[in-house]
Amino acid sequence: MRQLRTKTIIQSQFIRQQAQYSSMASTETKAIGFIGLGQMGFHMAKHLRAKSKEPFIVFDMNKDVALKFKSENSNVSIATSPADLASQASVIVTALPESTHVKQAYLGEDGVIKGISKGVLCIDSSTIDNSVSIDVSKQIIAAGGRAVDAPISGGIMGAQAATLTFMVGSQNTTDFERAKVHLAKMGKNVVHCGELGAGQAAKICNNLLLAISMIGVAEAMNLGIRLGLDPTVLASIVNTSSGRCWSSDTANPVPNVIATAPSSKDYDGGFKSRLMLKDLGLVSNAAKQSKTPLLLGALSENIYRMISNDSAMAEKDFSVVYKWIANSQTK
Repeated sequence: MRQLRTKTIIQSQFIRQQAQYSSMASTETKAIGFIGLGQMGFHMAKHLRAKSKEPFIVFDMNKDVALKFKSENSNVSIATSPADLASQASVIVTALPESTHVKQAYLGEDGVIKGISKGVLCIDSSTIDNSVSIDVSKQIIAAGGRAVDAPISGGIMGAQAATLTFMVGSQNTTDFERAKVHLAKMGKNVVHCGELGAGQAAKICNNLLLAISMIGVAEAMNLGIRLGLDPTVLASIVNTSSGRCWSSDTANPVPNVIATAPSSKDYDGGFKSRLMLKDLGLVSNAAKQSKTPLLLGALSENIYRMISNDSAMAEKDFSVVYKWIANSQTK
């Protein structure tokens, strides 16, 4: 009798395991979905598609961009909505500008959770409000999916070269490891920062420093030029000295110092100033919630607010702060 009961238990466990394996295999054979083919997302999706064997499905509010992506990449289909995409995918990556776009994509009338299946992994690479990120992730999980926040650093140049850094927050290491497989195809560094929302926290701290350093490089370069220094010579000194940083050696804000920098392309093709202002707003919100003083951060936010009040400069790369400073005349 005892042997029969033991045999029954073993058989039940085997059946459950087989069902789990069958469900996992069914999920993993579905497509990879990508929502948000903007300046960053287009390049990210291109690398992910090229390095993945699964069918690829995309969605963007701009239908022309989605059609362009399909025409340039094989084995790609276009979803009619985020919900439609979710019904066909085992993994979904989103790269969207702001919190409202993320909430709409996931929780809207035709949002992802309306079409999501059990176990589908949602990777949000948008930079949004930490509390919104956590809330959206929890609603995805409540709907049967899995979720990680994975904001990115490296800019458009990093997206083009697949050298991005992903800062990941997850509920467990299993979700992180599963996401890492796909993130590694779009970047070179994938870092587990902690619980849900930790990726967003790391990202806004990085962008706070990025804004401050860009303003500092712009101000120093402007001073040197006004003192008669050749900007290329000054930049070479900074980049072999203690002032060196990404804002000086990769994205130098002075035109023609670095040929590949947005500043040498009329400040086009980079991280828009209005988006930097948006991120500094996220920094300000987080600082208030955590009762953290912001000195240079508050000043940086004010500077990018003034820059963004100029409709033309607002759409330019945030290194345009050099042009804004250079045009300022001290009495």
